[in-house]
This record gives sequence, C-alpha cells and structure tokens, in this order.
Amino acid sequence: MMDPESKKNNHLPPNLVANLQNVLAGRRAGGVNADGGEVDSKPAAEEDPRVPSSSSAPAADAAAAAADGSKKPVVLVTNADGIGSPGLTFLVEALVREGQSDVHVCAPDSDKSVSGHSITLHQTVAATSADIKGATAFEISGSPADCVSLALSGALFSWSKPTLVISGINKGSNCGHHAFYSGAVAGAREALVCGVPSLVISLNWKKDKSQESDFKDAVDVCLPLINAAIGDIEKGTFPRNCLLNIEIPTSPSANQGFKLTRQSLWRCASSWQAVSANRHPAAGQFMSMHQSLGIQLAQLGRDASAAGAARRIGAQRKIVEIESVAAAGKSEQREVLKKYFRLEFLEKEQEAMDDDFDFRALEEGFVTVTPLYLELQVEPEIQALASDWLAAAFKGVEEATEADV
Repeated sequence: MMDPESKKNNHLPPNLVANLQNVLAGRRAGGVNADGGEVDSKPAAEEDPRVPSSSSAPAADAAAAAADGSKKPVVLVTNADGIGSPGLTFLVEALVREGQSDVHVCAPDSDKSVSGHSITLHQTVAATSADIKGATAFEISGSPADCVSLALSGALFSWSKPTLVISGINKGSNCGHHAFYSGAVAGAREALVCGVPSLVISLNWKKDKSQESDFKDAVDVCLPLINAAIGDIEKGTFPRNCLLNIEIPTSPSANQGFKLTRQSLWRCASSWQAVSANRHPAAGQFMSMHQSLGIQLAQLGRDASAAGAARRIGAQRKIVEIESVAAAGKSEQREVLKKYFRLEFLEKEQEAMDDDFDFRALEEGFVTVTPLYLELQVEPEIQALASDWLAAAFKGVEEATEADV
C-alpha cells in the first residue's frame, strides 16, 4: 500500500490513489509502489505481463444483469479524430463484441483534433445517423464538446445519462500542455462538467513508426481498465472529481505496465509559417464563395448601398477599399492586406522531469493514467505570492489617488 506521505507528495486524493490501486492491479501479484504509482508488472500465473487483468466483478455483474433482463450500463463513445477513425472503430467493435454494455456513439463528422473546448453557439448543428454495427451512432457537425453536450442533453438519445463517457482512442498524445488544446480531452471534460464519469484514451502515434493495427493492440490494453471503471462506477467507488487521461505508448503490446502519473508542463514548439494565397487553394475558394454571397445579397436588396457591396467584394479580393469622407468632400484609398499563415507543432527534446510525470513515463513505455481536474490546483506558495502582489498593487493605486487629490 502507498503510505500517506507518498500520497501527499503525489498531490493526488487518497481515495483516487486507493481506487486506482484496485483498478490497475486487478488480480495481479503486485500493487502500486510508493515512488509515484507504478504498477508492478509481474503477472500472476498464465497472465500476460504487459496487459493488466480485468476484475471479475464487473463481468459477473454484467452477466447477472443480462440473465435477469435488467438494463446494461450505457457507454457513450466520442473522439476528436472523427467518427470514421480507426481508434474509435476498433474500440466500439470491442465494446459491442464483449456485450457488457449498451454502446452509443456521438462523434464529430470530421477531424477536430485541436479544437480545444470550443462549442457551437447560435448556429445549427446537424446530427446524422451513422451505421456502426451493434451501436446507436450519430455523427455531429460540431466539436467533441458539442457531441458530448448534445448527447447528454436528452435531445438526441432516449436515456438521460450514461454510465461512462469514453473519448478515444485518439491519434496522438495529450500529455502536458497538449491537454489544453485537445478536442479529445475536451470531450471527456464536458462529460465531467455534466457530472458523468469519463476517460480519455490516446495512442502515442509517431509518424513512420506507428500503424493502424496499433489501435487494435491499444484496445486490448485499455479494455480491462474500461471494464473495471464501469464496475466501480456502478458500485459508487469510482472517483467523481476528475477524469482519467490514459495514454498508451507507441508500441502498445510491448508496454511496461500501468503507471499513475501527474500532468507535466511538456509541450511542442509552435511554428507559424506564412502561406501564399496563390498556393493556398482554400483561400481562393473562400474568396470566391464570399464574393458570390456578396453579389447575391446586393441583388436581393439587403445591402445598405452599392458602395457597401463593392467594399465587401473588394476586401475579399485584397484590392483597394473606397471610403467616403463626407467632411472633406472627397475619397481616399486604403489598401487592405490579407495574409495567410499555417501553424505547425514541432517536436522538441524532452526536458528533465520527474519519473511520475506523464510525458516521461509514456516515452519510457508505460501506459500512463493521469487524473485531470476541473479545479485548477494552486500551490499555497503561489497563492501567497499573488496575495502579496495584489496588496502592493492596491497600495500603489491608493497612494497615486491621494497624490492626485
């Protein structure tokens, strides 16, 4: 068992650590050690040392529920890569094949990987039924957060609240600061906001090394943990104040075991590159579309004036905008510039960090489990520094005010 001091140093709630001990260890011979939550990878007899055993209790409960005709637990699956992505496909197939849960899918109709926690407001969102064998599925013309919010609203599905929301399996790591940009994490976070337990699962995909079959191996790795989570949710023992960010290493079948980790400060370097409009097909389509729209609106008499229509069309073509200057009684010309840029994330060398940080453990081959909270964790010393600064700032304002008087 982990001692209290170790729990304190990990900055993790004792009940969460204790729960993850049971969930991750299962029927294994070992447990979570005191150096940060690593699960002993020595298996019991006839067990795969790289994949944790699932608890028999959830399976027995599900079998009993099926036998007496009671309802199965509802699992909602979403993602950020889009409803047709292999990670979601393989995960849903496995959940349906197991038959322990009633699987529903509500996922974006296209890739929304770096959409953050964006939502669609005052615009129509389309929900189109999708054909996924054994599951009730819809593809949504919105973000992952939209998908979960709509699914949990009661407007799309007949049930009021699922047992568990799973966002994944997504392509690419969400370690460190990437969790703030991630649409996948946002989908799981939206569920937590709505009071529903959630997991976000990602594969540490690497170009020229990873392949689609790795998603199948990733499913095999995380499925026992999913089953254990469902069982604990039904028992009321699953942590409710956080979501679990599960990161699967690049070679899932060769993983070093599960490890309880903390969110690191790791991030890729941002690189903005200028893009020529002539080499940017979407730019031409965008300008053409808006030019046509401006003309149609002018023909319908919805423009304030012909000059207004000319200004809108001219702005899209990046030409001179004519503005009326009533006071001077003449016109002046102003050039409107439109530039195009593309953002790319560049890999950078791994900085030194503790063993229990998510990125380092993932690169070392562990399946990392990182609790993410809605509440920002502010250290007491940071709170004290902010308080001192605020007091000094107020004092300065008061002294300046008195001097003016």
